[in-house]
Amino acid sequence: MRYEFSRRTMLRGLGVTMALPWMESLRVWGDEPQPRDASSQAPVRMAILFTGCGFHSQEWWARGTGPDMELGKVLTPLTDFRDRMVFIKGLYNAEALKGNIHSSQTGNLLSGAPLAAGGTIHSGTSVDQVVAQHLGHQTKLPSLVLGCEKANPSVHKNYSMLYSSHISWSSPTTPTPLEVYPALAFDHLFKDSNRVGDRSVLDAVLADAQDVRRNISRLDQQKLDEYLNSVREVEQRLAKANQRGELQGWRPTLTQPNIPRPQDGYPQDIVEHMKLMCDILVLAFQTDTTRVCTLKLNNDHGTLRFPHLGVDYMIHHLLSHTDNADWLKVNQFFMEQMAYLAKRMDAIQEGERTLLDNSMLMLCSSMLNGHHDATKLPVVMLGGAGGQMTGGQNLDYSGNPDRQMCRLYLSMMNKMGVRLNAFGDADQPLAEI
Repeated sequence: MRYEFSRRTMLRGLGVTMALPWMESLRVWGDEPQPRDASSQAPVRMAILFTGCGFHSQEWWARGTGPDMELGKVLTPLTDFRDRMVFIKGLYNAEALKGNIHSSQTGNLLSGAPLAAGGTIHSGTSVDQVVAQHLGHQTKLPSLVLGCEKANPSVHKNYSMLYSSHISWSSPTTPTPLEVYPALAFDHLFKDSNRVGDRSVLDAVLADAQDVRRNISRLDQQKLDEYLNSVREVEQRLAKANQRGELQGWRPTLTQPNIPRPQDGYPQDIVEHMKLMCDILVLAFQTDTTRVCTLKLNNDHGTLRFPHLGVDYMIHHLLSHTDNADWLKVNQFFMEQMAYLAKRMDAIQEGERTLLDNSMLMLCSSMLNGHHDATKLPVVMLGGAGGQMTGGQNLDYSGNPDRQMCRLYLSMMNKMGVRLNAFGDADQPLAEI
């Protein structure tokens, strides 16, 4: 029997893909360019940080470009990373302007989808989960979804507060389970040792190989058997080399945690809580347990207080309406979390680059400031996306008729190797990102 199949048709199984050798029984059509050998390249990671209620209306700005870029006071914690920063102004989410405030501005922040009102739950699959659905089979966890404030199930101005409590959505009707307990987040990373990378490639595709074997000539069956035996031999040699510390190519800088398991329970100290979650995010990327993470530092319309800043007289949401010096302190505290992440990641070497160079960090909010202005969303990015993202940029899309936030998500997905024709209300990525 003779079959025509594309070069993209290979042996597959359990998230593993393996190319077939040339066989006389199978005619190959097409001559598609083959992807570069990435065996020695660290993977690209993506992390999205969120804080609700926007920022100080007078101090969220950037002027100039490059390492001498001037930053508003909100952004001063990121000063050391200006050469790897992309400051973005003017993007917006059209659907977020059709509802009321807070919940209807947050529930579709990462999807651009229409929201259902009246307490009904219907949004859209968020960008992080789209990437996880495409690439999650390559790691133990498809994604990691962390938070530092518990979800609020009530209703505000005819919209469910679940919208303001979740930025990650696995489907239009399902917010991705949010882990707010550091100890449980840690357990997700390390409790189950069965990882994709621990499986034999040959074992993973064996069933598919047997299906192919039934439909090829006897000569090709012999060729396939020899090929599979050679793969098994290479796997065994690699396993021995790995035991001796000789394995070449990229591999995670850590295979086991280098921090102790956090204590059980919900940390009362917000400083400790956020630092633990940041450390767990870094650890997840460093061990290649996942390559996609969201970290919700607080809820939109949130109730966090900040006694360590001397700001304990008003909850976060109400403070956002003041635009005073205390609000600026809180804004800078959230930026310090991003700076902490960047510093940790930049200290981890992965070949010629660092973990930060191989990642994209994006921090965003559901509105520009506490006056509920969602016409120009605040966005700042750090990292290099494995050499695909240029730092030191200051981008203003305010006068651009096509300034959909989802264009940024298409750009980010492209850098993760997930290429879609459209996402949300956008059908083209941002050329500058």
